[in-house]
Amino acid sequence: MPGLDLAQFKALLVCPVLGQLELGGSAAVNLLTGTALVESGLVWLRQNGGGPALGLWQMEPATHDDIWRNFLCFRPDLASVLRQVGGAGAGVGSAGLLVSNLAYACAMARIAYVRAPAQLPVATDSAGLSAYHKQFYNTLLGAADAQQNAALFARAIAA
Repeated sequence: MPGLDLAQFKALLVCPVLGQLELGGSAAVNLLTGTALVESGLVWLRQNGGGPALGLWQMEPATHDDIWRNFLCFRPDLASVLRQVGGAGAGVGSAGLLVSNLAYACAMARIAYVRAPAQLPVATDSAGLSAYHKQFYNTLLGAADAQQNAALFARAIAA
């Protein structure tokens, strides 16, 4: 299925957004690029099959709102940047922005990973990035297969 060009997506969206958040670096860029590739194939803006997940990073509205309620309230610096990226309406209840604002969706996915208790894997470790995604973004109950998705993270690294 056709989707966005992976190299352009990485260079023109993921890198600048993570730079604006000051949460970039090669590992983060590859993680976020691979996450979007795994979660939506860079095709789906709403969860295929009717689930609640939204945007290229397939974040659920409940996760979106939890980040605002229970994390960003303690990080006004990040909340301020997210409001700049998402617009004045960004905050609890604005999960629709995950579909209509790709930069905001990317930023929210990065913030979801910031909450993880473990360091990011090495930027070139596709298996490590895939396992990190599974553990901290998709969760144990999610459908992602870390072993199978390592190939998609390898594509993200190569882009």
